[in-house]
Amino acid sequence: MTLSSQIIWLFVLAVPIACISWTVTHEEIFREPHEWCVKRSQNARVLLSRKFFYLFTCEYCFSHYVTIFFLILCDYKLLLNDWRGYIIAGFGLVFVANIYMSLFALLRQAIKKEKVEIEKIENETDSEKLSK
Repeated sequence: MTLSSQIIWLFVLAVPIACISWTVTHEEIFREPHEWCVKRSQNARVLLSRKFFYLFTCEYCFSHYVTIFFLILCDYKLLLNDWRGYIIAGFGLVFVANIYMSLFALLRQAIKKEKVEIEKIENETDSEKLSK
């Protein structure tokens, strides 16, 4: 694989990694399992058990395991064509996927802020109409 196609793979393959990691650790569809894992990660007696369940609550941690799955699935290597290529690709994919998730989080935060501001303006407008 040429270097340019490896770079394209890096940025494209990071998209499903980020999507899966974010969905499992943040979205409503996985709320109940997420809450259960949070409780187990805080209250389990065994340290290894606490750390295992924490993996499902942290998008950064979880993205490492999703990345390993995609490395095996796609046989993707970066820069070197041996086992070192897998390691470089793994950390590269985690890095790019977490940039994507950070940008997504900032975007969601900005959208929420705008919604709150719009709602505040609407409430002020409604209260002014009622007072007249």
